[in-house]
Amino acid sequence: MNEPIQLDIFEEDVQSVLNGMYYERSSGKFVSFVLGRRHFEITPGRCLGDKEWKERIMRERAI
Repeated sequence: MNEPIQLDIFEEDVQSVLNGMYYERSSGKFVSFVLGRRHFEITPGRCLGDKEWKERIMRERAI
């Protein structure tokens, strides 16, 4: 049978893996990561997100 997987979010050994869209200060680009690997990058001018989204990502998810 398929039993649900339960993750222990308080486990000390879990390493943080980047997932999602981030803003990379050194290059000035938005960069997406999948399972910790760099997947895609785009300049802010070509990024499809609206202005508020871009500003929030630049502020909260800068690496």
